[in-house]
Amino acid sequence: MSNQIQNREVKKVYIALVRGIVAENEATIDMPIGRSTKDRKKMEVTSKGKNAVTHFKVLERFNNCTLLEVRIETGRTHQIRVHMSEIGHPVVGDMTYSNGKNEFGVEGQMLHAKSLDFKHPITNKQMHLEAPLPEYFDEVLNKLRK
Repeated sequence: MSNQIQNREVKKVYIALVRGIVAENEATIDMPIGRSTKDRKKMEVTSKGKNAVTHFKVLERFNNCTLLEVRIETGRTHQIRVHMSEIGHPVVGDMTYSNGKNEFGVEGQMLHAKSLDFKHPITNKQMHLEAPLPEYFDEVLNKLRK
């Protein structure tokens, strides 16, 4: 499994609700990420960081939020959260990278690991694992759709 991850053969898909209206229907964020010089618990976009690539496409737009499907090429710590915050669209409920704003009062972030595709390390069979959205995530989306 480690080799597959290192060789970027594991495909990860996330669903994220971010603040604001994302203008592009699809885009790629290619910005290096490293440890924050101001807060050791945080990561940041920095020229001294490691390569980090995030692809996203808009699934749905609401009044003040956008629902995204996000795919990552690299697996940096907090990558999606850092990249989305950097482009001005922090993940809803992310207390670390969104200036503490949590307009829906959710516990945790509106960021969900939807699916994982990889080859089974023993059988070499292609595996696809999928997880449904958590209840709190669905509840927020239902409120936004009304």
